[in-house]
Amino acid sequence: MQPYFNELYGNASSLNFFGVEAKKALEESRRTIANFMGADANELVFTGSATEANNLVLKGHAFKESKDRCHIAVSTADHDCILNSAKWLKKQGFKVTYMPVDQYGLLKMDNLEEALKENVTLVSVVHGNNEIGTIQPIKEIARVCHRYGALFHTDAVQSFGKLPINVKEMNIDFMTINAHKLYGPKGVGALYINKDFKIEPLVHGGGHEFGLRSGTENVPGIVGFAKAVQLREREMKPEAERLTRLRDKLIEGVLEIEDTYLNGHPTKRLPINANFRFSYIEGEAVVLGLDAEGIAASSGSACSSMAGEPSHVLLAIGLKPEEARGSLRLSLGKYNTEEDIDYILQVLLKVVKRLRVMSPLKP
Repeated sequence: MQPYFNELYGNASSLNFFGVEAKKALEESRRTIANFMGADANELVFTGSATEANNLVLKGHAFKESKDRCHIAVSTADHDCILNSAKWLKKQGFKVTYMPVDQYGLLKMDNLEEALKENVTLVSVVHGNNEIGTIQPIKEIARVCHRYGALFHTDAVQSFGKLPINVKEMNIDFMTINAHKLYGPKGVGALYINKDFKIEPLVHGGGHEFGLRSGTENVPGIVGFAKAVQLREREMKPEAERLTRLRDKLIEGVLEIEDTYLNGHPTKRLPINANFRFSYIEGEAVVLGLDAEGIAASSGSACSSMAGEPSHVLLAIGLKPEEARGSLRLSLGKYNTEEDIDYILQVLLKVVKRLRVMSPLKP
């Protein structure tokens, strides 16, 4: 990234030497990322974040259709930016359907088909859930959507670079990704748009990114995104296997703590994710206890950790508000070791025991 911060700090739309070099880097990065997902380079639009990309696909689809025709269906366990975009569209008069998930966070296929019978035009379902880690069968979901004539979008931010994804083989029409979930820079996202389909832009200006996202591109960030993808391409499979082993050891150890439960699917889950709930105590207190011992964790989505409300994902899988408040998310990464897991298990047991002694809820 460094040369594009200083020596080649040009606008990729300019015709001078610096602009031409920036444009070369931009398009080479686009090809690298598109190839990794089995897409064509002209099917990838860069954005400032995954949130922006999710807003772009839902609202861009809605604005392309008439209010009489557009009907969007989303999963109740999707990310806030999907649900809030859908909520905003509903206020504008567009038809929106919310599809329930089961106790593991998996979309109920009967509910999907029931929604599709109501002339749904776009379905959006997260691939790997950002809170509970559950992996949706998106190839099957896309197949069902297409059978009813609906387009399919998936938010693959958590799974991209961790699990194999080929947009053509998996019948994906739109897909959201970003850089920082695979060790790239923050502030860069992208939206895959199948070239057979069109959406309306949300930002108008000079016509950048095929006219779908005007504004000077963040060339250093995009170059960093592509480099992160190259690195993940080499290490993804062995790293997924290693992290799955660590994840399973963590889950097995934590579930030995009395009155502790796993949130999400026991096996169909991201290699990096473990989400638990502890009876009689609050997840925020566990997070603070772990933080004091040098362990960074969260009680839900990092995007909404300050909201103070129970996680909508945990409520969607049928937990009571008090159960949702007692949940803890632990995310693993490439720098974690087996020694880290041993340390977490040792500290977590101590923290949970201490909090339960103080808890007025403990019988």
